[in-house]
Amino acid sequence: MSHALIVPILLPLLAAAICLTGHRNGLTFQRWVSFLATLALLSASVLLVASAMRGEYSVYAIGDWPAPFGIVLVLDRLSAAMVLLTALLALPALLYAMGGADAKGQLFHPLFQLQLVGINGAFLTGDIFNLFVFFEVLLLASYGLLAHGGGFLRARASLVYVVLNVVGSMLFLAALALIYGMLGTLNFADLALVLPQVPESDQALVRTAFALLVIVFALKAALIPLSFWLPLAYGAAMAPVAALFAILTKVGVYALLRTSTIVLANAEFTANLFEPWLVQVAIVTIALGTAGVLAALRLSVVVAYLVMISTGLMLAVIAVPGVASAAAIIYYMLHSTLVTGGFFLLADAIANERGEHADKLERGPQIRDPTILGSAYLIVAVAVSGVPPLSGFLGKVMLLQSVSGSPWRLPVWIAVLASSLVVALALARTASVLFWEPITDEPRPAYPPTSVLRNLGLMALVAASPLLTLTSGSVSGYARAAAEQLVDRQAYIEAVLGAAPRIIREQRPR
Repeated sequence: MSHALIVPILLPLLAAAICLTGHRNGLTFQRWVSFLATLALLSASVLLVASAMRGEYSVYAIGDWPAPFGIVLVLDRLSAAMVLLTALLALPALLYAMGGADAKGQLFHPLFQLQLVGINGAFLTGDIFNLFVFFEVLLLASYGLLAHGGGFLRARASLVYVVLNVVGSMLFLAALALIYGMLGTLNFADLALVLPQVPESDQALVRTAFALLVIVFALKAALIPLSFWLPLAYGAAMAPVAALFAILTKVGVYALLRTSTIVLANAEFTANLFEPWLVQVAIVTIALGTAGVLAALRLSVVVAYLVMISTGLMLAVIAVPGVASAAAIIYYMLHSTLVTGGFFLLADAIANERGEHADKLERGPQIRDPTILGSAYLIVAVAVSGVPPLSGFLGKVMLLQSVSGSPWRLPVWIAVLASSLVVALALARTASVLFWEPITDEPRPAYPPTSVLRNLGLMALVAASPLLTLTSGSVSGYARAAAEQLVDRQAYIEAVLGAAPRIIREQRPR
């Protein structure tokens, strides 16, 4: 792999620096730099997935310092898929932004690229401390992106978002200090080796430290009661920003999945850290997200609650260890990220056609071309609600099958099926208001000029679910293979540490 593993981090970092230092060259210059960098990121991500499909780990030691002493990046099927997912989401969102949204504020493109740095770094890092570092990078960029365009709603959402995440960062640091103080390492592979050796007298404190870490990841994933910020922030953000934000909650889900399978499951006193509270809280998250879909007054807020529901669906399964649950989570993560990202763009496209009514769920003037936007709405509505035959149906079937042997099977099944039914009905009601009941005597608004870039970005993400459906066999097979690799802790440890663990254990001070 040579240095290819660090490209998804260095490429957007370089693009951000060029956009920032060359901002006097104008917006067109920044657009080209950002577009070419994101396109190159997509190409690099495809190559990384092709390499990961061989089933081998790729480990990149920065500065040639071996783990656990140095910083390492680790590529496996899961991290490669997540980096590719980021690029697949980022490119259409960027194209949509280049249709005019990026001109409504300053520094959009540097912040957009820094966001990609943080997201890709979080997926590739091999230790918890650098996970914290990349979390901070993506959060700092997201603060600026959320406020992009100005306005009271965005200012209020940014304030809540910043305060909550600063508290989360403080808890993260506290958890890291406790874990390092007790275990002497923050490397995922090394933690998996050290954790089973913790004396019984220290186990309560170590368990508390990891519980703090889980709370932080739950905050990032928007799990109840730490999710009130999501509808406010995602509903206020500009459409391309909200579309990119669709993957931020998945970073929290990914961190929980990686930490639970590699580290926590390797010791008896932490293996049940998610039981039984996580399933219960996830079900409540699904229920409240579903209620939010029914109560929302704007389409973009409806989509924000759909993101919240997707988090609950995945975390209801994450507490059930095994290959089937991990495969279901991976597949559904791919599906839900692309579909909700496309839904945010579609909500904005509809709002632009309705004048002062925007995306409010109230009757308004006739949309200029209801056939095209209506067809796009039908595709994403069917996909996100889990109705056959699109990818959402297969994703929810995989989630339900993965809990078939769990004592929480019945509550999870009821929550998933009831939520799917209610969401489908709510989206049908929304379609009726937006497309089928126009105010015929109201003058049509001045429609914005057609933007090829916006349409390209929108159609690319709307097409994601049909494409996932057509390739469902290959994608679900890849998800299964990624899950099998994920649960094989010993292979991960040997790939990252090699022959080092035995020497490190002998030299560690007691």
